[in-house]
Amino acid sequence: MLSDNHESEGVEAKSQTERTDPNMPDESLHQAGRGDRKPRPQPRSPSAISVPPDSIVSIRNLSLFYGAKQALFDISMEIPKRKITALIGPSGCGKSTLLRCVNRLNDLIDGVRIDGQIQFEGTSINEPTLDINMLRKRIGMVFQKSNPFPKSIRENIAFGPRIHGINDKATLDEIVEKSLRRAALWDEVKDRLGESALGMSGGQQQRLCIARAIAVEPEVILFDEPCSALDPVATSKIEDLMEELKQDYTLLVVTHNMQQASRVSDYTAFFYLGKLIEYAQTEDLFTRPKMKQTEDYISGRFG
Repeated sequence: MLSDNHESEGVEAKSQTERTDPNMPDESLHQAGRGDRKPRPQPRSPSAISVPPDSIVSIRNLSLFYGAKQALFDISMEIPKRKITALIGPSGCGKSTLLRCVNRLNDLIDGVRIDGQIQFEGTSINEPTLDINMLRKRIGMVFQKSNPFPKSIRENIAFGPRIHGINDKATLDEIVEKSLRRAALWDEVKDRLGESALGMSGGQQQRLCIARAIAVEPEVILFDEPCSALDPVATSKIEDLMEELKQDYTLLVVTHNMQQASRVSDYTAFFYLGKLIEYAQTEDLFTRPKMKQTEDYISGRFG
């Protein structure tokens, strides 16, 4: 079940192979001012856009339209492998819209048109022969609002592997335990795996959704404001978990919390009015921003 927030208009929608040559196509995808004053957008300086090494996702000249309304403008950026990349900017700037492009969730919204290209390990995700279910297996997503299925804790984790053909009980039990351990949740729920996931706390439900995402062994995990509805203690647990997950996965995270971006991410991209203003290593962007707009936003002058 897929769900999402269209942040600008409130629209409601919803293994791993080390590649030696990132330009070779991946055949597995083809299987079955003042606080209240908004500054004007500035022209983007090429030097304000970093190019990280060893990228797994390449976004090139991407523009997106909702009908006649353009939401993204000529976005180009490289998402590095096994790093945390944060997308920051004020509400309605296109962060979540871009995130949903990476595993084609915007396909679920009527009237969407996309120009440009996104490549995942050298293969365009818009190829006509692409298996969309395989794409979403390899690029998982965790939403702003935790959305556990109305099933037991165990069945929430086993659901994805079953969809992909794993039905052996012993194998599923192993996947369930491994996924819950990775999500730092096993010790809290191991004695009540048969109970409904709806009875868990908000923070536990969000970690369950992370465990559900990693149960199918993705390579990239997209996070759309995963901590926005959580208290500080639960938020801290999610951030610690992100640090652990990047050892095995690439994380792309939308957040309104600039402190969170500075704490957990390796790279940060600042968006404003659908445009990528600056993209750099997190420490550089927060301490030595190249663009005045970036400096104004992170210092609280607007947003």
